[in-house]
Amino acid sequence: FRRVLFRSIADGFDLLAELGAVQRSGELTAVGKTLARLPVDPRLGRMLLAAKDLEALRETLIIAAALCVQDPRERPLEAQAAADQAHRQFAHDKSDFLSLVKLWDFIAEHQAHKKSNRKFADQLRTHFLSPRRVREWVDVHAQLVAAVGQLGWRVNTSPATYEQLHQALLTGLLGNIGCRALDADFRAPPFLGARGIKFSLWPGSHLSKKAGRWVMAAELVDTTRLFARMVANIEPQWIERAGAHLIKKSWSD
Repeated sequence: FRRVLFRSIADGFDLLAELGAVQRSGELTAVGKTLARLPVDPRLGRMLLAAKDLEALRETLIIAAALCVQDPRERPLEAQAAADQAHRQFAHDKSDFLSLVKLWDFIAEHQAHKKSNRKFADQLRTHFLSPRRVREWVDVHAQLVAAVGQLGWRVNTSPATYEQLHQALLTGLLGNIGCRALDADFRAPPFLGARGIKFSLWPGSHLSKKAGRWVMAAELVDTTRLFARMVANIEPQWIERAGAHLIKKSWSD
């Protein structure tokens, strides 16, 4: 038990160091002190902090809230094809994260025109969306909006660009990046990740068959093999910028 406890503490410290929240001495940085004031997982808090500076707070609040709850999209065994067809309208060619923003905007638009809670719930079900999970998403989002409001953060009124949003998300997901292995075949995971890991993209991702060379993922799930879920295309220079405190450089002839 003691060994497991020490390992958990070490893993937690490593995560905080990855996020730039602690110094080598163990003291909190300015980033760490801000994250301590946010009632959310430090990875998500780091995204929100970056989003404030990158003018992408509105979209990041939506995504952070979604990552705190179970996916509202349902895919029942008896209607998988119909569910996939209904969810395809929310898909984004380059980012599963932006699919969440499209879904949120769809829900908000239909909720604004609802005549009753029952009719709104029925409408969600026709699109294979769970009313209960949607309510949880909305509630968590409201809590996060209130939390950043208490800190005096301003939510952007103009839509964030793809680069702004994904650079903000990347600050909390540096451990979940991957580069496509150029020599990968059908027998081997096609992406090389941090710490020497190898992973494949989750088959349910819209990018599973058309992702770019570099990707980041919301989570890595170990089932029959290691899968990346909720992924997006990124540029390698974004990683260098977001992970500057982790990179070691060398120069030669």
